[in-house]
Amino acid sequence: MSVLHTDSQAAQLPAHDATTYAHWFACLAEPVRVRLLHAVATAGNPVPVGRLAELVGISQATCSHHLRKLADTGFVILRKEGTTTQVTVNPNCCTGLPHAADAVMGLLAPGPCCPDDIPDDVTVRAMTDDDWDPVLRIYGEGIATGHATFETDVPDRTDLDAGWLREHRWVAEIDDQVVGWTAVRPVSTRPVYSGVGETSIYVADGFRGRGVGRALIRRQVCAADDAGLWTLQTSIFPENRVSLALHRAAGYRTLGVRERIGRHDGRWRDTVFLERRADHRS
Repeated sequence: MSVLHTDSQAAQLPAHDATTYAHWFACLAEPVRVRLLHAVATAGNPVPVGRLAELVGISQATCSHHLRKLADTGFVILRKEGTTTQVTVNPNCCTGLPHAADAVMGLLAPGPCCPDDIPDDVTVRAMTDDDWDPVLRIYGEGIATGHATFETDVPDRTDLDAGWLREHRWVAEIDDQVVGWTAVRPVSTRPVYSGVGETSIYVADGFRGRGVGRALIRRQVCAADDAGLWTLQTSIFPENRVSLALHRAAGYRTLGVRERIGRHDGRWRDTVFLERRADHRS
């Protein structure tokens, strides 16, 4: 997971995007359509109109009316099979709707795949064994924010050293002082997942908002691409809005919200699950 940043403000939402999203949201302003879309999306298979009417408890005529509205907006796909109309969810909705929500909430900062507005005073280099003390201290400062990780204590250095990929550990420096770090750990020991890594970024207290996060995530994703990692993933608390924006600016996309995924300081917390797919996949 990642520590809270305050690097940049999102740009204004373009007017044409706002119009598109408003059209989507207006279609879903009718509760019956929300229930129908949910029923179709969770069915797993094409569903006949008659069956959907039964599931939602409405007449078939009313069901057909609302399904046409959903189809016109692009939420569902209607396919005629003899005298029966089969309904399936448009798979683009699974990414389009979360994307729209992120855009409206200001979590999508427009820009290149990797942030390129890196401050001149921030230097990123490979982490060495001499960096462990500041790395662990910065980890603890991240924990103290309450929005960086489920950890309540700094993990043991030995465990971190064994878990992090050695070629994907980076520290950021300002005036020769380590002020942030990023690392990637494999998600599995199975060969099929050898190109999938889980990422973390932490910035020192007192240095947030100075572009350290942008510099670190740029090195993180560029190094991963060069090394042939095809997927980077991370989980971020929804409250950590600027970290979400930072990751989206580096090509991460929201896959979903994992509700009540774990307890933190005695209360259930949600996380936003994001991933970045490399362009070189074949």
